[in-house]
Amino acid sequence: MKPASAEALLRSSPSNPSSASAVELGGNPGKGSRGAAQRPTDTPPPPRRTANMLTRVKSAVAGFMGGIMAGGSSGGGGSPGSDLPLKFPYKRPEFLGLSPDEIECSADHIARPILILKETRRLPWATGYAEVINAGKSALNEDQACCTVVVARRRPMSYCPQSTPSKTPTAKRRSSLPNGEPLGLHLQHKLEEDNEGVVFHYWALFDGHAGSGAAVVASRLLQHHIACQLQAVIEILHNPSSYPPTVLGEEPDSNPYLQGNTPGPHRSLTRAASLRGATGAPGSPSSTPPPPRFFIEKKVQHESLVIGAIENAFKEMVRLILREKQVYNISGGCTALTVVYLLGKLYVGNAGDSRAVIIRNNEIIPVSTEFTPESERQRLQFLGFMQPHLLGNEFTHLEFPRRVQRKEVGKRMLYRDFTMNGWAYKTLEDEDLKFPLVYGEGKKARVLATIGVTRGLGDHDLKVHDSNIYIKPFLSCCPEVKVYNLMQYEHGADDVLVMATDGLWDVLSNQEVAEAVTSFLANCDPDDLHRYTMAAQDLVMRARGVLRDRGWRITNERLGSGDDISVFIIPLMYGNRQP
Repeated sequence: MKPASAEALLRSSPSNPSSASAVELGGNPGKGSRGAAQRPTDTPPPPRRTANMLTRVKSAVAGFMGGIMAGGSSGGGGSPGSDLPLKFPYKRPEFLGLSPDEIECSADHIARPILILKETRRLPWATGYAEVINAGKSALNEDQACCTVVVARRRPMSYCPQSTPSKTPTAKRRSSLPNGEPLGLHLQHKLEEDNEGVVFHYWALFDGHAGSGAAVVASRLLQHHIACQLQAVIEILHNPSSYPPTVLGEEPDSNPYLQGNTPGPHRSLTRAASLRGATGAPGSPSSTPPPPRFFIEKKVQHESLVIGAIENAFKEMVRLILREKQVYNISGGCTALTVVYLLGKLYVGNAGDSRAVIIRNNEIIPVSTEFTPESERQRLQFLGFMQPHLLGNEFTHLEFPRRVQRKEVGKRMLYRDFTMNGWAYKTLEDEDLKFPLVYGEGKKARVLATIGVTRGLGDHDLKVHDSNIYIKPFLSCCPEVKVYNLMQYEHGADDVLVMATDGLWDVLSNQEVAEAVTSFLANCDPDDLHRYTMAAQDLVMRARGVLRDRGWRITNERLGSGDDISVFIIPLMYGNRQP
């Protein structure tokens, strides 16, 4: 069984596309939709401040959820009304190799054809990929994806910051192959023999909101930032037998704090004198190190350097977007989920609500954590408590089970603060009538009545609707990076990592995904390199569902996903074969 080619995109579309309009097809509210809060109909009218806030929320909901946003996603993925040029033109992932006509066909919100790899194309490790556009939430598919092989070289690279100017020609700076051809092993062996650099495999998904600009830019550049961050530690990574030095250029044995007690004047130092030396106080002995018992130095593992490189790359990506916005039209923001394979280990970095799981021998191993207003409530509340000006005198950092009504002031109601996992009672005050910083539950939870994710890239211009309250201070770009050691297991042909945007996970559980993938692969020829693309296509089809009179429906007549859906299926056995 072979996957459908890009020329046959529309074959996977439903048979009755005219039964519902694009406005009616949304399955789940998007992460960029504003406000899930609604005033109960049996309560008296709220005070003026609350009514004003609810009016803003309702207006925002109408603007975001009323079908395709008016001007919300321009044809090139930039902000509407901007005269600035685009940093990169809007397109679907480069490895799909789609023509402009095919891209236009794929943007059908009624048919919602599933895009997959053409049979003539390959991705590293025979990775499978499939995607589908939303049911009308935004004009464009705001998901973006990248899959490539990158070389981080010891010598300066042309795409790294100018603090390390490069003399390397652009053509030699990387080995990312858009057609997905595997990196030549002779190059990998040569790099290892010469200690010239390190090769890493890279997969990434970016789920855009309020425009596709940030997702497009991140999909083109984040891997380069990771390479630049790894550049500084290449030599250390090539020497796994020794711990990374605390100070670059310093041999571990030369550090006096790591040496044992040796005869010398410091043995006669009192504990007080040693501590004075520890704080660097004036008069502290400069040539004699204090006793080692007061200076225990941490031993840092090599994988921590890779984690730090990925974390710093995300931060650099955000700084670059902020700088480039001065000269380019870069709209919206995006979540980011990346997988880096380097020296036998997978590094899964997540900033947002996409998800990655490993399915190994019928076992489900989560390798990412979603960051939502609910999961990060305490961090958000603490920030609101410490910097109340960020709340604009319209929001409260406290959480209540529901909105506080004017008639309840003076009564005792359940609440919780940033210090609490549980709940307690407090006497309500006028301040508690403000709109909660975190409000709603599940996929309807929002920060400042606006956005449903708390980590990602971009969003520098995002404000609460009809106000000057910026949301960016509450959004973190820092990913959580988890490590999976591929070399500890011998993986079979059906052991895979599934990474997908929230359009998949909104309607399918980890268990449902694992059962679907395991069952599908079991019925495929193990030698068929397209089996992983076919499995990805099957997953997307299960999450999208079939268009019926009442919208998109999946198994048991549940509501299907109306969001953009992007899925990678990465076979892990190829990691065991890497030199």
